[in-house]
Amino acid sequence: MLLLFASACRQDMHDQPKVQPLEASRFYEDGRASRPLVAGTIARGHLREDTKFYTGMAGGKEIAEVPFPVTEKVLERGRDRFNIFCTPCHDHLGNGLGMVVRRGFRRPPSFHSDRMRELPVGHFYDVITSGFGAMQDYSAQIEPKDRWAIAAYVRTLQLSQYARLADLPAGIRDLIPAADASKKGGAKKGDSRK
Repeated sequence: MLLLFASACRQDMHDQPKVQPLEASRFYEDGRASRPLVAGTIARGHLREDTKFYTGMAGGKEIAEVPFPVTEKVLERGRDRFNIFCTPCHDHLGNGLGMVVRRGFRRPPSFHSDRMRELPVGHFYDVITSGFGAMQDYSAQIEPKDRWAIAAYVRTLQLSQYARLADLPAGIRDLIPAADASKKGGAKKGDSRK
């Protein structure tokens, strides 16, 4: 008998009056339970007035500079996000020889080709946002500021693999053994670098 009373109480709580999304309703004139948004409603955080920041474009062209100051902290964040999302295909140096490529996936272009070094930084942001070729878009996985951090880090990778000796400050230039060898008329005996 007690079981009969207990099940009756639960049934009332279980069958509460509610409306499921897109269900019909006689309460409103239009017959819909789901209410339309008020005209002009914008979800918080989705206004996106800064088109350079959110698209990487200005005047229909990819922008050449990151739209905020690139600090060491930004580059560290870019390296962190690059290592998580990009290295499976692009590898840690950006050569396009990541682990999935070694396992048969299509090879992406190396970031170190002349063509890739000449592309504006907005191009890398756009590719992360929209995808390109076999690469899927990462707009759902990577926030816009992190996409810019990755694009800035790609520029750092490019510089790390293609820096000319003349681009370095004199104090650093003197610390490089190849520079010393070239000043003395060639490589040292046994040195395999040319």
